[in-house]
Amino acid sequence: MSIKKNVQGMIYSKHMLSSITLVSLLESTVLPIPLEALLVPLMQKRREKLWLIALMATVGCLIGAVLGYLVGYFLFDLMRDFIMQHMTTEAQFATFQQRMETDGFWFIFSTGITPIPLQIAMLAAGVTAYSIPSFLLATGMGRIIRYFGLAVLVYYFGDQTEKLIKRYKWQACWLCLPLY
Repeated sequence: MSIKKNVQGMIYSKHMLSSITLVSLLESTVLPIPLEALLVPLMQKRREKLWLIALMATVGCLIGAVLGYLVGYFLFDLMRDFIMQHMTTEAQFATFQQRMETDGFWFIFSTGITPIPLQIAMLAAGVTAYSIPSFLLATGMGRIIRYFGLAVLVYYFGDQTEKLIKRYKWQACWLCLPLY
């Protein structure tokens, strides 16, 4: 089933907002598709719920982020010996942990905005036992900018939003690079 058909079926569904939350949770954890492909057309058709759609997408993402963090944390704990013997060394891992301590917030924040998969940041944060409040703050800020930014674009540019995103998405990504 195509994204267009899914959007058509969701537009006036009484489960639209809970569906957005669920799809956002899945997108932040296991689905490799950008949520924007669903959100922008939905926001364009349901402008009266524009801000609520952005909020529910953010909530779903944060729930998914916590799940991803926990997977990284517990999976690494279970597999630490194997990973240290076959994939990395204690010294390399200590360097990675130090890098997460110093730059983790900006790394996590920027993955919330850019097309870099958030799953990478979630797992890295869990593996390194990065501060959960800082992790949630960085993830929340990044996704609020991303989803409410889409809502602002739809609010001001309406049906031209998809064209703007396609035209300027890489320029926006380049603006986020200094965050690393």
